[in-house]
Amino acid sequence: MQIFPFICKMKDWIQVGIIEDDPHIREMVADYLNQQPRIKCSVLGDSVEHFFEIITPQTTLHVLIQDIGLPGKSGLEAISLVKQRFPEVDILMFSIYDDADRVFKAFCAGASGYLLKNTRLDEIQKAVVNIYEGQAAMSPSIAKMVIDYFRPTPTNAPLTEKENMVVQLLTDGLSYKMVADRMQISMNTVRSHIRNVYKKLHIHSKAELISKKLKGEI
Repeated sequence: MQIFPFICKMKDWIQVGIIEDDPHIREMVADYLNQQPRIKCSVLGDSVEHFFEIITPQTTLHVLIQDIGLPGKSGLEAISLVKQRFPEVDILMFSIYDDADRVFKAFCAGASGYLLKNTRLDEIQKAVVNIYEGQAAMSPSIAKMVIDYFRPTPTNAPLTEKENMVVQLLTDGLSYKMVADRMQISMNTVRSHIRNVYKKLHIHSKAELISKKLKGEI
């Protein structure tokens, strides 16, 4: 008489998978999640290729926690492949990378959330539940990046002092990394300045930016 209620509860469990090449991180996250109510974490792969080797036609997956920097196919490449096999799965990126390029590529490819690897275990558990229930799941710095990206920038506004400095340094031939080092700011901040400059000047490339600067149009 006790089996039927247990089976009913099993249907409510959140089935979680992890693709992570660091065995310590993979096992630590899996062990913690398996101690939490409603969560069953049983599909553990150390690469995208390994993940597809161990799944079966009977595998049920609701949330997949997935690294980006993996051996073989990257986590970004894997998003569309996983979605083909599990169309309804929510993919939660779990990475050390916090640059806008990778973050937005992940979301554009179909990821449902993005956590940095300094996220506490209890926050990972909350993110899994939230993403399963259709809510947002992002580290605070990633959420701010996304909000800043979509915040309207007045296209007729003059360039700020820092934006002008970024333009000048790029025109002088410095890379984004060198600009960040020279100005003592992060790469994300450099990219944010560049996006704002592009919007204000109605341009879409570094070449257009440098051309305008050399012509004295900035």
